[in-house]
Amino acid sequence: MKASWLDEFPARIKDLDAQHLRRKRRIVSPLVAARMQVDGREMLAFCSNDYLGLASHEAIIQAACEGAKKFGAGSGASPLVSGHSLANETLEHELAAFVGLPKALYFYAGYAANIGIIPALVGRGDAVFSDALNHACLIDGARLSRADIVPYEHANLSALSAALCASTAQRKLVISDAVFSMDGDIANIPALLALCEQHDALLLLDDAHGFGVLGPQGRGALAQFGLSGANASARVLYMATLGKAAGVAGAFVAGSEALIEWLLQKTRSYIFATAAPPMLASALSASLKLIAQDDWRRSDLALRIAQLRLGLQAGLKNSNWRLGESSTAIQALVIGSNEDALRVMQGLAERGIWVPAIRPPTVPQGTARLRIALSAAHTQEDVALLVQALTELSIA
Repeated sequence: MKASWLDEFPARIKDLDAQHLRRKRRIVSPLVAARMQVDGREMLAFCSNDYLGLASHEAIIQAACEGAKKFGAGSGASPLVSGHSLANETLEHELAAFVGLPKALYFYAGYAANIGIIPALVGRGDAVFSDALNHACLIDGARLSRADIVPYEHANLSALSAALCASTAQRKLVISDAVFSMDGDIANIPALLALCEQHDALLLLDDAHGFGVLGPQGRGALAQFGLSGANASARVLYMATLGKAAGVAGAFVAGSEALIEWLLQKTRSYIFATAAPPMLASALSASLKLIAQDDWRRSDLALRIAQLRLGLQAGLKNSNWRLGESSTAIQALVIGSNEDALRVMQGLAERGIWVPAIRPPTVPQGTARLRIALSAAHTQEDVALLVQALTELSIA
């Protein structure tokens, strides 16, 4: 019998195992606060992007139930057919007002938003300038656009400036995470915008990890830098996800009336996909109110971030592990090898603590790490347990 290329997959999977790169899905159920049942075992979790602890909030759950009763469980069609409900329309107005931009477009998922937005903006002969540590959805969106992709060293504005100067493309698009998902650092958004103004470029920001957390009342990275409302620039498209700090699901992009209308007309991942269920839009409307009014959640989160950083800086001072420079809920503890990162993850699991080991290709070779995600749901005692466990494992 002739050999088939399908026979290669078992060997490929074994090769992933040999490199410590095979990933495992866990079956989880939420418990109280930051605790989860993971594969049948209770764990203290530092892996969720539920930064404000809203995913299980009773008001959001109640709004989702009421939305389902009013609109049904699904939307039934794409937004441009019959899937754009009153709940979705209302949410778009609320999102635009919340982030201080003229108009918003609501997507069913963040990945779908970015892989559709970029090809709607640029194509062959145009140029996309991409930070080296951008999220995969920005990278994939740039590839799908067929524009020339110009990567620049992470946060190196001199390199970006030189690349923009050298480009002869008529349309230039700069794409960047606002908060980088694996390191937790914040982009220099005012400087990025200044370069875009200088070189007639458009700036697309992915604020998946800043929305709800950064800025006054959690209004996001643009608001933190004073670049929303009356100071908003028509050169900025602001994208954020709604399944992290907002505690529900979906995403949106906001910007000028003209840009958002163009995206509505040309974004294939919006036009040809079933619209997000209106029950989710109802839940998100409730979430926006909680984000704005519950400043104590951001205050508690800031305290937990400071506690973790101080504790690890003291506990790991004689370790080769490196704690990244981050003031956000994402704290990267770089271990080095894939095998060592998995060993530390397993050591934490044995102590009832769940922190994921992040390995290539998500991060560069030799920088396997623990990605510690903090939440307002964590207590001072929770963080103390994690610091103690990591300190013990670093000297084991």
